[in-house]
Amino acid sequence: MPTEIEPQPERRQCCRLLGASLLGGALPSILTPAMAASGAAGTAQAAAPRVAVASPTDLVAYTENLPPLNYAEDGKPRGFSSELLQLMAAEAGLRLRVEVLPWQRSVQEAARRADSVLFSLTRTPERETQYRWVGPISPRRILVYRLSHRTDVQPASLKHLGGWRLGVSRDSAAARHLQAEGVRAEELELGLDDATNLRKLLAGRMDLIVLLDWAAAWHLRALKLPYATLTPVLSLDVDKSYWYGLPLDSDPAVARKLQMALDRLRRDGRYERLRQHYFD
Repeated sequence: MPTEIEPQPERRQCCRLLGASLLGGALPSILTPAMAASGAAGTAQAAAPRVAVASPTDLVAYTENLPPLNYAEDGKPRGFSSELLQLMAAEAGLRLRVEVLPWQRSVQEAARRADSVLFSLTRTPERETQYRWVGPISPRRILVYRLSHRTDVQPASLKHLGGWRLGVSRDSAAARHLQAEGVRAEELELGLDDATNLRKLLAGRMDLIVLLDWAAAWHLRALKLPYATLTPVLSLDVDKSYWYGLPLDSDPAVARKLQMALDRLRRDGRYERLRQHYFD
């Protein structure tokens, strides 16, 4: 479902004044706050021209349900990546609408618009030339975990699981990766989703589980368990990151504004505070 972030008030005022000046045939080279104030007073005394109406949305962002990074809750976009993008847009003075859709539909909708943002995107060599990249949002670390108290579970490698029952979500990229690494189908416990697999692990019906570290923290918190309940024993895919992707025909100035906003959020601590809310 969509939501919109309003730009800062002074940005809206400048937009109105600039639109009025354009319609009146004058274009100021620089519009300072003092000039904006005096211009507003002058406009009130003169016959008011028609003001150009700005587009109600500068950016439309598309994402999927992938908690805790991005998901819908009570009809509104939630999650670390969603809320981080909203902060970035507000910092950059951009209006933003976020829609949470099935992933393939998000990809298709984003491809139709030059003012779109697609997230959370794994930045891969195959995608490198397809987007203007803003980020990174966070590292993407898919790990193999065991219960911390199960010190007997010590697999040597993915190819030598030694009969351990390894849980992974059915039809996931992780499941395909494991099979490409030579893991036999009979060694995999294919579950409906991460939450179901984690409950099976806690119940002793699995010995190991494959999870994105963000998802591990999120689902453990939902069960009121600390992240230390699990111990990573093997790495499956840890050399990539999540990013925001803008179309190649988008305005490069918009990507620069978003990147600068993200950099400020990192420097002033707001990025880390938001991260701790979702990944403690």
